[in-house]
Amino acid sequence: MDVVVRDNSELSRYEVLVDEEVAGIADYRVDGDVLVFPHTEIDPRMRGRGLGEQLVRGALDDVRRRGAKVRPSCSFVREFIQLNPGYADLAA
Repeated sequence: MDVVVRDNSELSRYEVLVDEEVAGIADYRVDGDVLVFPHTEIDPRMRGRGLGEQLVRGALDDVRRRGAKVRPSCSFVREFIQLNPGYADLAA
C-alpha cells in the first residue's frame, strides 16, 4: 500500500492517496499565516488503516515547513494535536 499526503491548493485541501487514489481529505482555508482546518474525512471503505492520522501528520508537517500556524476547527485535527504534543507549537 503506497500512501502519499499532498497539498491540493487548487481545492484548498490536503489529500491522502493510497495507490494514487484519493482516500481522504483535510479541507483548509488560509487566514493570513494561519491555515484553518474545519473538516477532515476518510473514505468509509478505507477507514481503520490509520489514514486519518497520516493525513493530519502530513498536513501539519507541511504547515511547519511553510512557517505557518493552524487553527484546528475540526475535532479530529484538534485531538491529534492534543495527543501529539510535538505539534502543539503550530496551534494559533
